[in-house]
Amino acid sequence: MKSLKIYDPAMCCSTGVCGLDVDPILPRFAGLVSKLAEEGVSIERYNLAQQPIAFAQNPDVRAVLENEGPEALPLIYIDGELALKGRYPETAERGDWVQRARKAVQA
Repeated sequence: MKSLKIYDPAMCCSTGVCGLDVDPILPRFAGLVSKLAEEGVSIERYNLAQQPIAFAQNPDVRAVLENEGPEALPLIYIDGELALKGRYPETAERGDWVQRARKAVQA
């Protein structure tokens, strides 16, 4: 894994870990993103509420939003390929992603 692009649903801040009613998956995902960045993965993260142009400029993301609506978010791309739609990675997937990042750096 060399790059990660995240298209988040509309949230109050860039990571969604602010406010009173934080989804518990969001702090874990923020930790994963930080760890992947430390491993050398290029990270781009977009929030629908704050960067709607990024969603409109990506034809694949725009098509998902037009066909399925914002309920299909988040969209997570690994190395340009859609890896997850409508959810953040589970615990086992997060560990796998860190291992993939480490292997990509070593290659």
